[in-house]
Order: sequence, then structure tokens, then C-alpha cells
Amino acid sequence: MLDTPVFGSAAVAAPHRLASEAGRAILAEGGNAAEAMVAMAATIAVVYPHMNGIGGDGFWLVHEPGGKMHGIEACGPAGSLATIERYRRQGYDAIPARGPEAALTVAGAVAGWALAGELARALGGRMPLRELLLDAIAHAREGYAISASECRNQPNELAALKAAPGFLAAFWPEGEAPKPGTRRNNIALADTLRHLADAGLDDFYRGDVGREIAADLERIGAPVTRGDLQRFKARSVTPLSLSLPGLTAFNLPPPTQGLASLLILGLFEKLGPAALDSFGHHHGLIEATKRALSLRDRHVTDPAHADIAPAELLSETALAREAALIDARRAAPWPVKQSHGDTVWMGAIDAKGLAVSYIQSIYWEYGSGCVLPATGIHWQNRGTSFSLDPAAVNPLQPGRKPFHTLNPALARFSDGRVLAYGSMGGDGQPQFQAQILTRYRLGQNLAEAVDAPRWLYGRLWGSASTALKVENRFDPGLLERLDAAGHPVEEASEAYSEGFGHAGMLVKHPRGHVEAVHDPRSDGDSRGI
Repeated sequence: MLDTPVFGSAAVAAPHRLASEAGRAILAEGGNAAEAMVAMAATIAVVYPHMNGIGGDGFWLVHEPGGKMHGIEACGPAGSLATIERYRRQGYDAIPARGPEAALTVAGAVAGWALAGELARALGGRMPLRELLLDAIAHAREGYAISASECRNQPNELAALKAAPGFLAAFWPEGEAPKPGTRRNNIALADTLRHLADAGLDDFYRGDVGREIAADLERIGAPVTRGDLQRFKARSVTPLSLSLPGLTAFNLPPPTQGLASLLILGLFEKLGPAALDSFGHHHGLIEATKRALSLRDRHVTDPAHADIAPAELLSETALAREAALIDARRAAPWPVKQSHGDTVWMGAIDAKGLAVSYIQSIYWEYGSGCVLPATGIHWQNRGTSFSLDPAAVNPLQPGRKPFHTLNPALARFSDGRVLAYGSMGGDGQPQFQAQILTRYRLGQNLAEAVDAPRWLYGRLWGSASTALKVENRFDPGLLERLDAAGHPVEEASEAYSEGFGHAGMLVKHPRGHVEAVHDPRSDGDSRGI
């Protein structure tokens, strides 16, 4: 199933072919990578609704040809009615994962598109918004074939999902998951996107679309109000960075887990050289993952409430201290709470070298399950990552941003290469990022690095056990060594499973050409011009 990388002057990669085609078309018409990504984000929000939608959040990393980095944080806070007291009064010990009470945060993705559009224009982009949303509108109105991923998806808390307002009518009209070959459209969503194309993306929050969203949220009893929508704006942030031999890695700061992704890379480097696919390679990454996720769970929260600057945890002193706690031969215990998430990662690099790494999500598959009838939007359940314990690291509080597993990655090599890369997968995202990047650094090409078997330490979506989950293509000898070292190995029956992420990588080479590849575990591909 090794994917064939594309080569060209510009390229895109996405987990759905209609999204990569939308991005390639914008590049072919002279649009830049940020404009292509807006088109891809809108299209995939329509055709991959179990993984994302315009009722969710998004995060951007953008690398200019001259080296300047931009970060965009487009995640919404908890609604003004979303209080711990509200949920306690209703008898909840935790925030429900489905239904109106799960739809408790503002959707930030569309505001991120708007801010990315401003950056695109500042960098010379001239594509009209209507052109960028054209494919998404057409697929929503005329229909699209439901993806293989969605057809085989087995959502958690299924009874509550089916009971969510609007879910069955919008997604499972027969009362069960769609069959392969089924087509679907969403006329209300097509009308919403067309209105935004004409009125501007700000209308989602402060115009007619925002008014309809707020009315529907109030009607179903969700705790997000029109005032919450009107007050929200995406914001530019300074990316986190980590210097490693031969490259600088970038990711986003809290409330994302980008810190964890960089910590894994930094700790792995401190452990010393390791050969590709050796025990040291995989044991080192697994143990670095444990340390990184433990630090994440203690410190990553809304940055307005943070107890430490992320850069302090990425310092040489901090990395050396944490790396010294790793045993090169034995596995440490695994006490970390698991976090899941269905997501899309996409990348784009244009002919001038502008590179974009982007991630967009509604958290669990189909998010809260709530579909707003006036707009056709299904709303995320990202706020379920809040705690109802006021003393927790991420307690529920109106206006507070939830913890995010979402984190797009990018690396700039000292030889001039620029690599945009990432994956979906909740807690798996930092682990999958580390695996594909270290494979690339240790000599595999993009296609080999993305194709190679992966592991996930923790729980697969829907699995109750905490173990080292592996695809079934690893060397048996390596698995025996890992198991003997204290990593309880559970081998999956599949050679390629989307439980191990939908990853992608694109690299701009110093001589000008772009190489791109996307995951055979997804419904997507890479396309170039």
C-alpha cells in the first residue's frame, strides 16, 4: 500500500481526495498555500463530517519563504452559560460527551480561515473567497460519496449520539451507519457556505449566520449564546520551537498539546543515537512519550491560566532532567489519562515556498452529534475535555479555552528543506508525528516514513486496555524485545489501521521542487502541479 509521492512546483496533501483536489485547483489557478488550505478546509468539512466540520476548531502553522513563522489559534472558549454549577445541578459528575450539553464551546475554525485569509492577502494572495468555497458548496449541494472511513466508523456512546438533536436525519437516516457507495448532501450547509462566501466569514459570528446558529443552540439547550459568538475572534500566536541537530521543529503553544510533541523529540534526542527500527529507536520514543504526556497533563491549559511558560519545559536543563529519568532498557509505568479525538491534518506548499500545516476537528466522531437545522452545521464536543472539579488543571469556566489534542507540526532543516507534517489521532498525534519525523531523519523517504507500521502507547479508540498497540507489520524480534522490556504489546489484526492515524508529509527542497505524500490509511492523497 506504499503511496507514491508526488513531485512538482507546489503540492497539497489531505485525508480525503476531494479536499486535496480542491487545494490543487487553487494552486493551479495561482493561489498561494494559505488560500489553498482554506479551500481544502471548507471542502473536507463537508465530505468528512465524522472527523471535522465548520462547527469545530482549527490551528495553523505557516512558514514564509524567508523563514518567518506564523501561528493561528482558532479554538473557541466555553460558552457563558457553561458553568460547573449548571452541570452539577443536572446531576452530572462529568460533562456528557453527546447532545446539547456537550456542545458547550464556540466553534473557532471559520474565524481561523478568516485570519489565514488576511495573512494570505498580505503575502500576495488575490483569490476571492467565493472561489475558495466553491468546491465545498458544490459538494454540499450536489452530494458526495460517503467515505470508506465514515462507513466503517464505530462511534462511541452510540445511543447518546443517535439521540442528539438532528443527528440521525443528517447522517444516519436509516438509523445505522451508511453503506459504502451511499451519497449524501446537505442543502442547509451549502446555503450557509454560499452566504459566507458572499457576506464574508465574519458573518458566522456577527451576522445572519451567527444569529441562526445562536437561535438553534438556544432552542436545543446548549450553553453557547449569541454574545459568545459575537465576542470570539481567532488570534495570532507565536509558535513554540525546539532546536535539534540539523533542524528546528515548530508547533503551537497551549492550549494545544504541541508542547508534548516537541518534548518527545527533545527527550528522544537526549537519549543518544539510535538506528532506524532498532529497540533503542522505539523504546526511546515510547519512554519519551510517557514523560511528555505526563508533563502535558500537569501544565497544558488555557494560556491565561498557565502555571509555567512552555519554553521553560523545552530548555536544555529541563530536557536533560527529564531524559535522565528514562531507563534505556526498561519501561516506566503508564499512569497517564487517555484522550481521544477524530481530526484531519492537511498540508500545502506553494511554488514560492509558503508552507502550511493545518489541523481541524470536532473532537469525537461527529462531535456532540447536534446538527443545527437552520445552518446544517454539526457542533463539536471539544468542551468535554474540561473537568467539573474546580481544582483540576482544566476546570470548566465560561470564557475558558479547553485543552486541545490538536497540533500541526513543521520543521525547518539547516540544509534549506522545509517540512510540513502531522497526523490525526488524539493522544496519538504527538506519537505519530515523532515516528514519521524520526523515520525521515533516520533515512527513509517521505512515502516510506508515512507507510511504515506504527504503534500507539495507550488506548485505541473504543479499546479498554492500555498497552503498546502495534500494526502487524513490525519485526517479531523487535516486538519480543519491547515486550520483555516491560511494554505490553498488543498486535492489531490489520496491517494498515486508521486507529494509528492519518498522517501526511510535504517537503520543499532547496532546489525548489515540492515532494508530498499522504497516508494509505485514509481516504486521501497528495497532489501537485
